Amino acid sequence: MELGLRGKTAIITGGSKGIGLATAIALASEGAQVSIVARNIEPLKQAAQLILEKTGVEPLIVASDVSVEEDVRRAVEQTVERFGGIDILVNNAGTSAAKPFESVTTDSWEADLDLKLFGAVHFARAVIPFMRKRGGGAILNVTAIGGKTPSASSLPTSVSRAAGLALTKAMSKDLAGDNIRVNAVCIGLIRSDQIERMWQAKAPELTWEQFATAPQHDIPLGRIGRTEEAANVITFLVSEAASFVTGTSVNIDGGKAAVL
Repeated sequence: MELGLRGKTAIITGGSKGIGLATAIALASEGAQVSIVARNIEPLKQAAQLILEKTGVEPLIVASDVSVEEDVRRAVEQTVERFGGIDILVNNAGTSAAKPFESVTTDSWEADLDLKLFGAVHFARAVIPFMRKRGGGAILNVTAIGGKTPSASSLPTSVSRAAGLALTKAMSKDLAGDNIRVNAVCIGLIRSDQIERMWQAKAPELTWEQFATAPQHDIPLGRIGRTEEAANVITFLVSEAASFVTGTSVNIDGGKAAVL
């Protein structure tokens, strides 16, 4: 299948590790130019070297805090200066912050919403004018299954993720006339730094394969997912192969969630 990504420009937040890095590699492998954004420069440099080795594409790296609007504008300006425009935005920056309701401080609420919700808002605002100049584009918001099915002690992240899903649907309606598609993915258990810390904390005596396939994860497909599996879905959704898909979310969770 031809994805129609050759020559496109993508900006990926949280692009130095995990799903963001895997997505940058997948997009670059399809011929896209990529700009990766994260807070810390050293992980970005390491990610850029890996992308170059795997794909032959040299990415732009920008150290930027997505919760700071001026940082976001600077990242977008540098991307446009380097590549001439922007066709794709992958809002992937985020962390997992999960506590019982009464344990979450006001500062924690604000920090989580600033990172996951307002970070996506800031970047979308900044890239939309450039997408209009190109005649369209694609925005992909990376959220989590907890935004659809929040569990106990999942705050504030489940609320921030639910807001991201509402943002996706509303933006898709507003921007359809500009041929800008807006979709989301809802991530379940995918191998990441956080999941690896959980492995080391709970079952260091197990190999990764043993931990990933442990029955207590209750994943119908029988294992924790790989970052490239999430990246493949994201790459499809931002590609021309998904040109009639907007305003929807796709679960990437091995079948675990009870909702579509």
